[in-house]
Amino acid sequence: MDQVLELEIPARAEFVALVRLVVSSVASTRRVLADERIDDIKLAVSEACTNAIEAHDAVDREEHVVVRLIEGDDRLEISIDDRGTGFDPETLPEHPPVTDPERLNFERGLGIPLIRTLVDEVEFDSNDTGTSVKLTIFCGRAKVDELTDF
Repeated sequence: MDQVLELEIPARAEFVALVRLVVSSVASTRRVLADERIDDIKLAVSEACTNAIEAHDAVDREEHVVVRLIEGDDRLEISIDDRGTGFDPETLPEHPPVTDPERLNFERGLGIPLIRTLVDEVEFDSNDTGTSVKLTIFCGRAKVDELTDF
């Protein structure tokens, strides 16, 4: 059976660190993951949370951003839900590869391509009432004698 942990945070940048801390704690104690993968997850979650906060700022909404960690037998899923205006991820502009010096000319719009490289799967469900980003990392459960529920 999947385990679910849900956080509701105010749509403010100072709460991104709290989400990173919770996600890294779950990933490091309850999953079989290398430290580098945990760092990747923290960065991907930071980018997704920052995008969610910016979506709320753009429409001046005071609602919370909802973060869910879902533990399956072979994966950790993290969803970040906002109540912004939504977007179509297929219409994002193309950026040069990271090895191209022209990439340095882009100050914004790199978060979603970065997220895509850091996690095993990413899904976007977006409409005019908000966006849900689901990050999936394939990994096993930690072998702990008495792994407790959340």
